[in-house]
Amino acid sequence: MALLDLARLRATPLQSDPFDYLIVEDFLDETALPSLVDQFPALRGHGSYPLSTVHCTPLFRQLADELQGPAMQAVIEDRFHLSLDGRPTMITLRGYSDGDDGGIHTDSASKLVTVLIYMNPGWDAAAGRLRLLRSADDLSDYAAEIAPVGGTLVAFRRSEVSFHGHQAHVGRRQSIQLNWVTDANVVRRELGRHVWSARLKKLVPFRRS
Repeated sequence: MALLDLARLRATPLQSDPFDYLIVEDFLDETALPSLVDQFPALRGHGSYPLSTVHCTPLFRQLADELQGPAMQAVIEDRFHLSLDGRPTMITLRGYSDGDDGGIHTDSASKLVTVLIYMNPGWDAAAGRLRLLRSADDLSDYAAEIAPVGGTLVAFRRSEVSFHGHQAHVGRRQSIQLNWVTDANVVRRELGRHVWSARLKKLVPFRRS
């Protein structure tokens, strides 16, 4: 059973204002989604965790494998009109926000495409909703706002104007981030950075609300 609805992704029109992006609701198989949300890997606190550093169930591993597989890459290449041949992938997970997350940013230049898949059973809060922004300094001027509800995908082509962020939120906010990056050195560097960050988090525990 495939977990990704690639046909839905393929049929979604590319938006180009203010930068290239796609929003796809119900991207994950609806019968598997509750189990995937329940099986989201246990994380110690806020911040990003490389997939390789956490324990995954077989079902969650299948999801990661499909996300990094050739079929998913082919659809992303088609929708964004670019080649990702030879570009490595990297998956990181987030489980919690600490109130400082969500500041306006574009993602680093080493990231070519960012795909976010949200893994929360629902979302009623006003805070924590991703906003795709028209500028670097106004969180209220957005082209789209996305509730981080389980199964929702947001993908965008990183650029100097791919500004995004969200209102400060504290508490559980689960997401998968998939990136195609410029080269393997980026993956090694990011893995090392996140490993050191995880060690520091053990010394300063995150208070969950």
